[in-house]
Amino acid sequence: MTANPGELEAVGDAVGQSVSAEVTGRSPTRIAFDRLRKDKVAVGCATIMLVMVVLAALAPVIAGALDIYYDIKDPAAPSPSEVLEFDGYPAIGPPLHPFTWEHPLGLAPKTGVDNLAYLLYGLRTSLIVALAATIFSTVIGLVIGLVAGFSRGWVDTVLSFIIDLFLSFPFLLGMLALAPILISNAGNDLDKLARAQFIALISILVIFGWMGLARLIRGQVLSLREREFIQAAEVIGVPTRRILFKELLPNMVAPIVVAISLALPGFVAAEALLSFLGLGLTGTPSLGKMLADAAPYYKDYALYLWMPVATIATLTLALNLLGDSIRDAFDPKTRR
Repeated sequence: MTANPGELEAVGDAVGQSVSAEVTGRSPTRIAFDRLRKDKVAVGCATIMLVMVVLAALAPVIAGALDIYYDIKDPAAPSPSEVLEFDGYPAIGPPLHPFTWEHPLGLAPKTGVDNLAYLLYGLRTSLIVALAATIFSTVIGLVIGLVAGFSRGWVDTVLSFIIDLFLSFPFLLGMLALAPILISNAGNDLDKLARAQFIALISILVIFGWMGLARLIRGQVLSLREREFIQAAEVIGVPTRRILFKELLPNMVAPIVVAISLALPGFVAAEALLSFLGLGLTGTPSLGKMLADAAPYYKDYALYLWMPVATIATLTLALNLLGDSIRDAFDPKTRR
């Protein structure tokens, strides 16, 4: 049986559409996001992070709705004598009294502030510090890495030496040396001191947090600058700034995203460590400050200590696992 020309043409169109649909390409970024959507670990960690960010952002709203306070200086907050017993432990709620919805996580000894309110405000502070440090250190690392990798001669040598110098300097020693200097002008003004500590902490984290990304970007640029499209741009006279930020930078989205996703948990842990040691925030609620306040009560009031520990552990674990998933998703050699 012989097919007529009209049927053959219809079959040819259908086959052509099928082939074109099969060969439709996807960008590397689209492939990476498709992998992330299929990764249950990534979706779960992203959900946890979203919940924590929402809770931190809505801390004042939640505290106001529940009528709880993180600062005894608040005019509406009850005085310590109203909520504490003679020994300084809470008069209501754990550890000596049954659970109450008025203070779901209990009250802090000695001060009587609500632990839930303090935890929410502390989470907000820690996330702000980590996010600000990540943004500033990423920008500095990108610029220095791009310039060092694309430059030749003494510029690359000097910038590489600066990167190695900062990498060799002890982080805690730098904090011990620079923190008193940065807050020395605050005087006895508590509000000014809190602002100075906040700025000093972010500054320290940025000063000692940009080198890893700078070295990574420098290595990427060293391999990309010999590619044909970069050499062609140089031959036709494209300005160096345009080559750096229009040609090289878009080709390094994957390592930059991975570096950011892994830097955030590091800065969260660093802020908690420094505040716990008394080198970070002492007048502003933070997870590290809550951990330091709760340490003396680990035997009699375990909940007071485990609240910030569990929050820090959950936050850093979710960020680390999400960072690993992002790294695998953007890795062209990975097929999951």
